[in-house]
Amino acid sequence: MDETRRFERDDIRRAADAAASERSHDTTETFGHDSDLSFVPFGADLTEAELEAIDALPSGAALLVVRSGPTTGARYLLDTDVTTVGRHPEADLFFDDVTVSRRHAEITRSGTSFEIVDQRSLNGSYVNGERVDRAALVNGAEVRIGKFRLNFFGSPVDLPAAEH
Repeated sequence: MDETRRFERDDIRRAADAAASERSHDTTETFGHDSDLSFVPFGADLTEAELEAIDALPSGAALLVVRSGPTTGARYLLDTDVTTVGRHPEADLFFDDVTVSRRHAEITRSGTSFEIVDQRSLNGSYVNGERVDRAALVNGAEVRIGKFRLNFFGSPVDLPAAEH
């Protein structure tokens, strides 16, 4: 009987060691459950500095403002035709969190229009609460990449007169 008990403990210890070894690899963690993905839009509560940054955007540029996540308050200028987003240190927008894939998404620009293109990420890319493979980004849209919730703002110069 002692032998059986010892065998079980050894098996448990080996299983625990194997699990710890697996966790030590660089992997993307998935969200725990659907409630993590609930969509509750942010209000228009931008700071004066954020409003000034948006107003100063030249034609063909846009701004992503981090509203929730480890880098809340950060602002990212989108002024190239392709902006890479991911956990890889060489990504244009580097989000250092296990919920973000190494090459999570790309934000592409065509003229004054922007769209997000998911790069087959594990947790997906979301626009206004909907998981997307590809989606146009419009002024005020919420983008979710892993734990990060961001709002997209295009240059006021490029907005139709009705949106000013």
